[in-house]
Amino acid sequence: MSKLPSEHKFIDLSDYGRPVAIIIANSLKTTSFTPIHVTIGFIISGIAAIYVILTGHYWFAAFFLILKSILDAADGELARVKETPSYTGRYLDSVADIILNLLFFLSVWRISSSSIWICIAAFLGLQLQGTLYNYYYVILRNKFDGDMTSRVFENKRPVALPGEQQKHVNTLFSMYQFLYGAFDKVIYFLDPRAAYGKILPKWFMSAVSTFGLGFQLLIIAVLLVTGCKEFILPFFLGYTVMVFVFIGLRKFLF
Repeated sequence: MSKLPSEHKFIDLSDYGRPVAIIIANSLKTTSFTPIHVTIGFIISGIAAIYVILTGHYWFAAFFLILKSILDAADGELARVKETPSYTGRYLDSVADIILNLLFFLSVWRISSSSIWICIAAFLGLQLQGTLYNYYYVILRNKFDGDMTSRVFENKRPVALPGEQQKHVNTLFSMYQFLYGAFDKVIYFLDPRAAYGKILPKWFMSAVSTFGLGFQLLIIAVLLVTGCKEFILPFFLGYTVMVFVFIGLRKFLF
């Protein structure tokens, strides 16, 4: 189920797992499995990826990284087909993502010769990239009545939706703000008028989708299996410069 009307759908390079995710969601539609169960599944897949990275089994690492991306899309798809949106699932997904991302990068640091400072800087760059992509994507979705759990600014505790408990929403929202708040503020500082500009064109969103987590994990997987593990952290650190390129293009063109 698309998050955008057909005339505004773009080629999302980070969303290659969506077709399989849709199959998974449809197969679970009439079962007792919930989106939270699928989220737990991608957490397990992420932990498995970390283990096999550290033990040098890079083809298995690639498998689990891509599986994690597919399940990361499947939990949202299942919420849509079951018509059970929740802030609990939305924030749990994001909190799990950032913790796993940090552990992925620490694992790559352990198997490479990069310094811990390069690792930390690359992780911060990775998160800044993902924040910009999500910022532009949610703005676009909200212009066309996107899903109700996606908000451009996560600066106010939401009211729990039917079927979830407010205390769970409050806890996960606080965790989200702690982990993502600084990244959100940086991107908003760099491009505060993005929500009031023109509708972002498909080619631009496709380019920015290289900042999406699915594409980022695919890059890690490819570099691992091709024997280029030394380039993973420097790549993400260097690619962060594109944050400023995309923001400049957005301001100048749209």
